Amino acid sequence: MLRSVAHGRACRTPSQTLSHFKPAVLKAATGAGQAVAARRFQSNDGPNVPPVTAPSEPSTTGTTEHTALKELDGHDIVTTGEVTPVFIASGAPSQLLHRAVRIYQPTRNTMQSGGAKGEKWRIDWDTLPGAGRWENPLMGWASSADYMQGTRVTFNSKEDAIRFAERQGWDYYVQPPTIKRIPPKNYAENYVYKPNKLRIARTK
Repeated sequence: MLRSVAHGRACRTPSQTLSHFKPAVLKAATGAGQAVAARRFQSNDGPNVPPVTAPSEPSTTGTTEHTALKELDGHDIVTTGEVTPVFIASGAPSQLLHRAVRIYQPTRNTMQSGGAKGEKWRIDWDTLPGAGRWENPLMGWASSADYMQGTRVTFNSKEDAIRFAERQGWDYYVQPPTIKRIPPKNYAENYVYKPNKLRIARTK
């Protein structure tokens, strides 16, 4: 009999077990849980949280942009129809302003290549007299200490090259392209009589 009563107490459901507690104890436990939950959700809304403000603009003092703006203050920027030199804000060395560039159209090589790249125009720099040029005694290759000798700029037309040189503030001159003159070739011309001209070349 005692074993069955103990077994019946052990098999009670949680709702039956909680029903034996006093209502005041259950009410206190429920109120404490609600207070903890309310404190958890209201922790970010307390008076210690600073108000959210818009971020301020970053300071540009000491940066490259600030330095460029200070340098531009000393120049008179042309706002009319004239071409504004780009060297004012490009940061290019001032030595390039005193060198002349050549605008030319390169000729085709002697190989049997197509003419797709023959319509381009280029800009190169003249050789400086004191540029430190030397030749390799073994192979005969020429070297130079001038960093602009290895620079080659290509354009689609002569006008684009001239406009680029003017915007950079460089002195330039345009070399006229070489006009190809192909004489007419006819097989019958080998047998046409021409006075005072030997048509047969003998080797002996």
